[in-house]
Amino acid sequence: MPEKPALAVPAWRDPYVWSRTLRIGLPVGLVQVCINQGDHWIAGAVTAGVVLKSLLSPTLSCGIAFVSAASTRNSLSGSQRS
Repeated sequence: MPEKPALAVPAWRDPYVWSRTLRIGLPVGLVQVCINQGDHWIAGAVTAGVVLKSLLSPTLSCGIAFVSAASTRNSLSGSQRS
């Protein structure tokens, strides 16, 4: 049975993980919004769906970046323990 990562919970409290999440995830999410919903915003055709998509894109990108940063933190911590 695979062993659970011992450092999964402290990753939520690590400033490195959050700064990396915001440095990577937020710009990527905002670029996605500009590319995918920018024409709706410029034309003024803003609906609830456009607003929802505009909010979900950065949220999803930040979520992926958080998992990546937490995984990197855990693997670096694991290699330092060995």
